[in-house]
Amino acid sequence: MPANKPNLSYVAASLLALGVLGGCASQAPAKPESKLATATPAPTVVAAAAPAPAAQPAVADNYFIVFHENGRIYPIADTKNYLEFLHNNELIFTRTRIGAGPAGETLVFGIEKKESDDLTKPAKAELFYDNKYEPAGPFYGEVVRDGRFYVFGEWADFKDYLAHKEITYTFAEIGTGPRGETVIYALNRNTVKEGRPAKLIEQFKSLHKTN
Repeated sequence: MPANKPNLSYVAASLLALGVLGGCASQAPAKPESKLATATPAPTVVAAAAPAPAAQPAVADNYFIVFHENGRIYPIADTKNYLEFLHNNELIFTRTRIGAGPAGETLVFGIEKKESDDLTKPAKAELFYDNKYEPAGPFYGEVVRDGRFYVFGEWADFKDYLAHKEITYTFAEIGTGPRGETVIYALNRNTVKEGRPAKLIEQFKSLHKTN
C-alpha cells in the first residue's frame, strides 16, 4: 500500500503560522524622535533710572532789627522791606505793639502784604522776635544800632546778641557801610579761627550794593 504523501498546502500553511516561512516577522520601524524647538528667552529690558532732580539751593532766612533814633524798634523779616526802610524810614505794612519792647519801646513789625491779609496769624518778623521761629537752614541777619551795622551769619549768634547785647568775637570794618557806617561782623569760637569773615562781608556788600 503506497505511503501517504504529505499535504504540501497544509504544511506550508503551518509553517507560515509558526513564523518559519520567510523568516521572523519584523517590527515596525520606530518613529524618529521629534526635535523640540528650544525657546529663545525674551530679552530683559531694564528701564533706565530717571535722573535725580538737581538739588535746589537752600533759601536763607533773613531777620533784621533797627533800633531807631526815634526810640522805636523795627523787627523786619523781609529783605525788600528792610532796604526800603533804611532808604526812606517808612514801611507800607506794619503791625505795632505799643510799649512791648525790652525797655518799654514801641515795636513796629515790618510785614509783607500777604501777611497783612490775615490778622489772625503772626507775621514772620513777630515769630522771630517772640522766639517762636527757628531757622532750619542758612541764616543772614543784621542789627542797626547807634549808627552801626551788626552782621550775623548764624541764628545762634543773633539770639545771643539779643539776649546780652554783646558779641564776644567780632571783626570790624570802619566806614564800609552804605553811608560810611562802621560794620561789625559777629563771629563765634569756631568762625573766629578763620580770621576775616570773607563770605559774611561779601553778603553784606551784595545786599547793600557797596564796594
